Amino acid sequence: MRTFRVRAALRTVAAALVGPVLALVLAGCGLKSGSPMADDVRPGSVGRGRPLEGASLTITSKNFSENIVLGQILGLVFKAAGAEVLDRTNLPGSISAREAIRKGDADAMYEYTGTAWITYLGNTEPIDDPREQWAALRAADAKNGVVWLPPATLNNTYTLAISKENNAKYGLKSMSDVARLAGEDPAAVTVCVENEFAAREDGLPGMQKAYGMKIPAGNIRKMDAGIIYTQVSKSDSCLLGEAFTTDGRIKAMDLDTLADDRRFFPHYNAAPAVNAKTLAEFPVIAELLAPVTAKLTTTVAQGLNAKVDVEGQDPHAVAKDWLLEEGFIKEG
Repeated sequence: MRTFRVRAALRTVAAALVGPVLALVLAGCGLKSGSPMADDVRPGSVGRGRPLEGASLTITSKNFSENIVLGQILGLVFKAAGAEVLDRTNLPGSISAREAIRKGDADAMYEYTGTAWITYLGNTEPIDDPREQWAALRAADAKNGVVWLPPATLNNTYTLAISKENNAKYGLKSMSDVARLAGEDPAAVTVCVENEFAAREDGLPGMQKAYGMKIPAGNIRKMDAGIIYTQVSKSDSCLLGEAFTTDGRIKAMDLDTLADDRRFFPHYNAAPAVNAKTLAEFPVIAELLAPVTAKLTTTVAQGLNAKVDVEGQDPHAVAKDWLLEEGFIKEG
């Protein structure tokens, strides 16, 4: 997703946040604050004629690098199209950003289909086809006042990563290969994961069940997400590590990722989630975002994320540079 890179948490976790606790989360998430987006930008290939002139829109995001970059992309597109934009990105977790869209405290964000289908709507099984999952989500979430615009191919789902050096010995290509290795040589399979992934049924326990994978409890090591990549890349403490397919550190640290050949993990395609009243008032938003979303692939996301997580660049600058390079907006 990542703070959780908070993605498809168990329904019980989501339920626990609803009601009084959720009210506290929203009260403390900064929805009453925000920064006006002051960039001097104008239309490039999108926003010609400045169709959002006079509109005042609020964009939001969760608080991990990729989602912040995606939120900045939204804001800059709206700004170039003539809107006044209030930036309320970087909210804690998934629930606060989701509720901001649902209640109309924010107008738009990029959200992930798997997160919404499992966590927000309470489904226990993902839909195998990503487009069908999006269509089902769009239909089901309409009653909540949220409209899902067409998704990107960007799929920020889970994977297991291994250093190329270690993989030269084992030749792992898929999670089925890991299950085979764990059966043949249990001591060889050490896995580093976040605490949440270690406990969730859509995480390590469910993955082991789906693949018949038996990893000794002593071989499962829990740590923060950022440390996992370093440990997999430079240490013998983790043969394998929980990773996200769009993470820029995969390429930067020269890691191999393993195929989810049994399609256990949901699709987490990024798609614009827009407050229904906002879209009814400004239907041109769908037209503005369609070509931008179409350009957001998993490879593109890896590159953008690397600029933030590896090179230390500011997410806003990364978003703006990409939009300028693609010709979607122009300076001044």
